[in-house]
Amino acid sequence: MKICVIGLGYIGLPTALLLSEFHDVFGCDINEVVVDKINNKIPPFIEYGLEEMLKGSSIKAFTRPVESDVFIICVPTPFDKEVKMADLGYVKNATEIIVPHLRDDNLIIIESTVTPGTCEKIAAPILEKSGLKIGQDIHLSHCPERAIPGRTFDEMINNDRIVGGIDKKSADLTEKLYKCFVKGNIHKTDIRTAEFVKLMENTFRDVNIALANEFSILAEEIGISAWEAIELANKHPRVNILTPGPGVGGHCIAVDPWFLTESTTNARIINIARQINDGMSSHVLSKAKKIFKEQNIKNPIVAIFGVAYKGNVDDTRETPALKLIKLCEKEGWNVKIYDPMVKEFEYPLLPLEKAVRDVDLIIIETDHTEFKNINAKMISNFVRNKNIIDTRNIMNCKEFLDEGFKIKILGMEAGD
Repeated sequence: MKICVIGLGYIGLPTALLLSEFHDVFGCDINEVVVDKINNKIPPFIEYGLEEMLKGSSIKAFTRPVESDVFIICVPTPFDKEVKMADLGYVKNATEIIVPHLRDDNLIIIESTVTPGTCEKIAAPILEKSGLKIGQDIHLSHCPERAIPGRTFDEMINNDRIVGGIDKKSADLTEKLYKCFVKGNIHKTDIRTAEFVKLMENTFRDVNIALANEFSILAEEIGISAWEAIELANKHPRVNILTPGPGVGGHCIAVDPWFLTESTTNARIINIARQINDGMSSHVLSKAKKIFKEQNIKNPIVAIFGVAYKGNVDDTRETPALKLIKLCEKEGWNVKIYDPMVKEFEYPLLPLEKAVRDVDLIIIETDHTEFKNINAKMISNFVRNKNIIDTRNIMNCKEFLDEGFKIKILGMEAGD
């Protein structure tokens, strides 16, 4: 079977590689650099197992689609922050460019996260411009991904999948295709329910994180450790509070809840959760301002450790670090950035020694493993003032306290 995967990013490329072990797979991406790297067996991003999978695959990448039996759309759905709506431009374009290549009995699968009704109201009419009828001549399904960077291949293989078909045959064909590599259960439903389920999953996590973040702020006011309190609360058999942090990033959790709120006034909890999580950067900023005021530090220099949205990946999409950097700049502070995983960012990335030289405060934004093992003595020799805000509770506090650092941990305060 010939399969063409449109969009070779964090989801599209792993999907294409897994399918290529069983089928003849072609990739399509508008980014020529990505296409060239894939054709030269060079991973375009960091992901565990990606380099090995790519080297062993027969996948070929192009900047245009090729005629196939199956088309899988894995393009981004950015969030339009101005109007707080999903930007479906990439999905529309991806659907349009495959129209000239469609033929009888093709299966089109949209993996991209979309607002409920997108497949029926937007994708289907575009596909029918080919002269082929959905449900009669060609088939359409939505199969949202369930994977996180750093564990993408494992989760794609072992997690359950939701398949929503525009009709029963579309769902059955999609289930049969994914069964070639999915070991988890495949649950079939209608196409709009599948769209909704994906958004529900990420919204649930966003709300849970917001609750943890609000607990962390309250714990600071009370004078206890939110981390200890959450750990103890989770001993209850029906309680599972997630961990607090500096905000929520990534293309899913920080974005998908807005897709549910764009056309309704009834998403009150969802809106509040988004406000809490988006407000965590301001909370971290307030902690920094308090340090500078107490120590009478003028014209401070701040080092931000980590701009990836989560630990041990190079993905900076929707990273809360970006808002914190802009807030620091708005205060007139000089900001330096260090992230050993990220190669490209809209601000300059510095080596460790340059990033910490003469700084007055280090803010740990990302839980990279490397940050747990940073040499406190070395850092001590370069900084101007010994202050740390750890938003992830990952630092080796004893080593830094021994070097005279004052440490503030989100959800509690230590080192006073």
